[in-house]
Amino acid sequence: MVARARRTPPPGFRIALARPAARHEPAFLAAVRASRAFHAGFVVPPTTPAAFREYLARFASRRAGARNLGFFAVRLDDRAVAGVLNLSEIVRGAFDSAYLGYYALAPLAGAGYMTEAMVLVLDTVFFELGLHRIEANVQPVNARSLALVRRIGFTREGYSRRYVKVRGRWRDHVRFAMLAEDWPAARRRVLAALREDR
Repeated sequence: MVARARRTPPPGFRIALARPAARHEPAFLAAVRASRAFHAGFVVPPTTPAAFREYLARFASRRAGARNLGFFAVRLDDRAVAGVLNLSEIVRGAFDSAYLGYYALAPLAGAGYMTEAMVLVLDTVFFELGLHRIEANVQPVNARSLALVRRIGFTREGYSRRYVKVRGRWRDHVRFAMLAEDWPAARRRVLAALREDR
């Protein structure tokens, strides 16, 4: 099954998911340039047209059985890209799991868009793709990202020393996971909290 962006976000959502495409390149690269200081030490997004094409080749596959799927969190009122959510190393069979990487884009960060996008991508992971487990790894100094996974209801599972090399340095990460059986209750809590905030 090929994951599509969910067409109908829950009522009140300001974000939808879109599959990355060549048409996003100019606005995406401009947002990445504006996010350089915001991303420093945490993520290395595509910054050139060639790097964006490489990203599309890896994460924009439309074929069934793709091991990597990318999604853009797109604001409904103007189609601006607010963030990126990538599923990588999707493995079926006894594992039935994947890794989740994500980052906001500074021009639209801090407005709650990534919370909405995370709900939509987890709906895709569990309700459309039928995966059992998704793992997210966060640097312990990344307060915003830690707050997001906690808000969504991920469970902390461990601490991985020198886990991923980012900008030439091995960096520790806190390991979180969400299971298919945990998502429905976590989803209800997140949606209730979003309704209260509005």
